[in-house]
Amino acid sequence: MKFTRINGVVLAHDIQGLGSDKPAIVFINSLGTDRRIWDHVVADLAGEFTILTYDKRGHGLSGIGQSPYRIEDHAADLAGLLDHYGLKNVILCGLSVGGLIALGLYKARPDLIRAVVFADTAHKIGTPEFWKARIEAVEMNGIEGILEPVMSRWFTPTYRTLDNADYEGYCNMLVRQPVPGYASTCAAIRDADFTETARSIAVPALCVVGDQDGSTPPDLVRSLADLVPQAGFEVIEGAAHIPCVEQPADFIARLRRFLNTLPGA
Repeated sequence: MKFTRINGVVLAHDIQGLGSDKPAIVFINSLGTDRRIWDHVVADLAGEFTILTYDKRGHGLSGIGQSPYRIEDHAADLAGLLDHYGLKNVILCGLSVGGLIALGLYKARPDLIRAVVFADTAHKIGTPEFWKARIEAVEMNGIEGILEPVMSRWFTPTYRTLDNADYEGYCNMLVRQPVPGYASTCAAIRDADFTETARSIAVPALCVVGDQDGSTPPDLVRSLADLVPQAGFEVIEGAAHIPCVEQPADFIARLRRFLNTLPGA
């Protein structure tokens, strides 16, 4: 685990394979989670790639910074972290708001990006009314007050069982996020529209989504794939919003197939 101050905010992160000539992959986590959602993926790819995972501002062990946020703030943090390590020509893999951050980074610093995997995300997510209600709810009752509806979007009914210790762990992950960071990131999602950026992407891309995703359903993710000129689109069966947790083997297999299409990867 490492900590680095970027744009006045301490970012908690892990990096493997730095200094090698291996391709670099950066994983960007979703709203209400931290970098540990990528553990299965990182373990499988370790040794083959330079891998960077991090907690975006307001999440995990990273600092909160000034609120409210914009997606551009999150993208600038990631650009600063990449510059800190001298990473270029990276492959981004962003889940949910992580996909918006990937779009924001492409808009600001396309020179850094070699390819993008958009997981369970879109160019615009939700409505202003939805995010207004979400912000008000967590500010009034804490994240615990939205636990059940959020989990119903994150995971399938099969996964959400009392005897699944992993499910309880991810519930804990959500409710232990800082309310200011969570609410500020909700505001960033509310105000984000990267439709034109998606149309401008000139690198290979893959859009994947769980077939039971309640946050960014398959049709919404397909609409992103339709905008991105070189994007493929794939659906992962038996998964909701976080397939890298619920169906890691399937997610990894699709990621590997995409990586194998990139020259030198």
